[in-house]
Amino acid sequence: MEKADNTTPSREELAVYVEESIVSVTNTYEQSPVVLMVDDAVIGTLGNFSASIGKAKSKKTFNVSAIVASALRNSTVLHYRSTFPDNKRNILYIDTEQGRHHCQQILKRILRLAELQEDKKPDNLLMLALRKFSPKLRLAIVEQAIGTIPDLGLVIIDGIRDFLYDINSPGESTDIISKFMQWTDDRQIHIHTVLHQNKNDEHARGHIGTELNNKAETIMQIEVDKEDKTISVIEAVHIRDREFEPFAFRINEEALPELVEPYLYKEKKIGRPTKEPFDPYKEISESVHRAALDAAFANGNISSYDEYLERLKEGYRLQNVKLGHNKAVKVATFLGNKRMVIKEGKEYMVNPEYHY
Repeated sequence: MEKADNTTPSREELAVYVEESIVSVTNTYEQSPVVLMVDDAVIGTLGNFSASIGKAKSKKTFNVSAIVASALRNSTVLHYRSTFPDNKRNILYIDTEQGRHHCQQILKRILRLAELQEDKKPDNLLMLALRKFSPKLRLAIVEQAIGTIPDLGLVIIDGIRDFLYDINSPGESTDIISKFMQWTDDRQIHIHTVLHQNKNDEHARGHIGTELNNKAETIMQIEVDKEDKTISVIEAVHIRDREFEPFAFRINEEALPELVEPYLYKEKKIGRPTKEPFDPYKEISESVHRAALDAAFANGNISSYDEYLERLKEGYRLQNVKLGHNKAVKVATFLGNKRMVIKEGKEYMVNPEYHY
């Protein structure tokens, strides 16, 4: 693993990092194993992370309980289907908001959902309640646990906001997401985290929400049904695989989430649907982004923003993607958020180490 502090690595350490980061055309690299699905749609693979977002009282923790119960059984709970390999069956559940008593209730709920004894310690599930610790210490505790638990496959972090002092800090947010990418890659695990939405819109809160949207494999939204407040609806808002059909659950008499079936998903807007804003992540594949950047930067770094936009237009045109000025600006913003293109001084350059 890379250094935990902020000191500059030595030339020797950098040489090791370069060596372990080389991609060889002759080596065989396995595709990330699928471990979490909703029906037949992939929402989680080893080496990546996903997130649930929702407003207060939307039943986010009940939804996460179903995901954990599915992983605990390695089977289907609600519409979540887990397929963790035998050497990745251990689960770490981190709660940053609740005290031990409430966390114990969550743990018992998970065991009942998994059809296990709620008064017997599960062999492959460890829950940590980190409410009393500072954000910096919470992060260190989680890093220690992730680094030492054998056969770890799934980590739940409910919620990510409590690892930051300032939810709108770009630096803190980038550091946390970088940790997620490091942990998932080094340990080949899947992390699923939880974040609140803003009260007045459907965006995940703060700069950390922006970073999650840019880097997560899947973002699921949990929302209370507009006509029946006892029902919570789950849908994909960002997903690399195909989208799954939204589904719903309610809390039954045993205080467990149960499916509402049949459930007719209602579109959020009535009348003629409006065209969604251009989204470079959804509408352009990773391979097209890569090819377009290769073309745009074929002659080296770019020294001005205007030239950068023009080169982007040409690079994407060669991939049969037409960009006007406004779309080119959105693509440039997306590439910057993804750290696919970085700016040093006045020059724009491709970042060879970016993580899509």
